[in-house]
Amino acid sequence: MIPFSDANPTKGSAPVNRLLLFANIVVWLYIVSLQRTPGALEGFFDRYAFDWSRFTHDLSTGAWTVATFVPLVTHMFLHGGWLHIIGNMLYLWVFGDNIEHRLGSGTYLLFYVLCGIAAAVGQGLVAPAPMLGASGAIAGVLGAYLVLFPGARIRTLIFLGIFITVLQLPALIVIGFFIVIQFIEGFASLRLSGYPATEQVAYFAHIFGFFAGIVLLFVLRARTGRSSAQYGRYG
Repeated sequence: MIPFSDANPTKGSAPVNRLLLFANIVVWLYIVSLQRTPGALEGFFDRYAFDWSRFTHDLSTGAWTVATFVPLVTHMFLHGGWLHIIGNMLYLWVFGDNIEHRLGSGTYLLFYVLCGIAAAVGQGLVAPAPMLGASGAIAGVLGAYLVLFPGARIRTLIFLGIFITVLQLPALIVIGFFIVIQFIEGFASLRLSGYPATEQVAYFAHIFGFFAGIVLLFVLRARTGRSSAQYGRYG
């Protein structure tokens, strides 16, 4: 089940969402270029991917610097392969513009970053391992979209064995299917003997990001509403 567009038009453009798409693609092209130099990519990921163990160690020992907190944001712009970035950017393209339109561009940027941070911290608490990718922040976008537009029609590719079809499904089904899969796969990835050492998908980042998006939607919308009431509206 792969969503590729929605029948949910917005008024005006979504500059921040487009900027996020552009930034992720530019960073990905830079990552591809680093693969030509031995050790360069590993060093880049070591510096800018988020490592929960290193993060908590620096905090607990008092050895933290600005560099300790930078990966909380930069990890959202790193991807590990073509399918990784294509999938994330597709979801951001389909769902992000509507959330930006509802929140406003500046608030949407804050929302996106906070969702990504919540996702990284949540993943670290449950299954600590170095992580990268925009999917935690984008899961927050999906959570907000589900609350705001549960009935919006999503054009979705459906794979049924060797057959492929396109259906228009409500967001409730498309996004609901996504989060249910995250729960199933996430808890299945936890072994009785401890955390998986080779887990490749940060399922709990998706889960924490998703629910952070729902909570932040209400918090930020309430704050934006108070500001509008205080300062008035401009035509």
